[in-house]
Amino acid sequence: MAEPGIAVVVPTLDESSHLAACLESARGVADELIVSDGGSQDDTVSLARSFGATVVEGPPGRGGQLNRGAARTTARVLVFLHADSRLPEGAREVILEALDRGYRGGGFQLRFATPGRLPRLGSRLVNLRSRITGCPLGDQSQFCLRSSFEEMGGFREWPILEDLDFIRRLKRQGRVTLLSPRVATSYRRYRSRGIGRNIATNWLIWALYLLGVDPERLARFYRPAGRRR
Repeated sequence: MAEPGIAVVVPTLDESSHLAACLESARGVADELIVSDGGSQDDTVSLARSFGATVVEGPPGRGGQLNRGAARTTARVLVFLHADSRLPEGAREVILEALDRGYRGGGFQLRFATPGRLPRLGSRLVNLRSRITGCPLGDQSQFCLRSSFEEMGGFREWPILEDLDFIRRLKRQGRVTLLSPRVATSYRRYRSRGIGRNIATNWLIWALYLLGVDPERLARFYRPAGRRR
């Protein structure tokens, strides 16, 4: 049987400062490279095209952007990569090996690209959370078989927590895995909020979501009104 193709889908919104490193890492993995833009006002779109990516444009919102990007692919395997993240070396091989072993999908362990004690602590806490819950999130480059993606109807077009909802629904289909190579991602969100506050806020939002609070209400709590995602 021929090796299954891999499509990497990158959602963007004014990400020109991070995108080149992201797409450079993706080119070693992807048979199809898609940038799904949500209305960037900077050079994101032209930069994506310079890397040979297919650009899909539409309204902002990560779930919708990921769905539109996936709809433009034909590969059997879908990888979702944030624009401020970089896939590790050997990512293609470990993804295909995991799927060959019967996993439906999963994600990677994480490391923050910024050096220092607090970023190292933050990455340890994220990876510990992922091992305990079995739920790697969007900044850990979630991946899955296309068949699973289509059976689930893709991502919910929610303003927040679409990645948590996605991996929880994927787990109902079969086994998911946390791969040991580490995706390098930006520390900017943790830096702006503070690591303790950010982690506490995330756990609180998770708890409220699992108790049935609507994601629209949680989004207003998580970020200032009017901020685009």
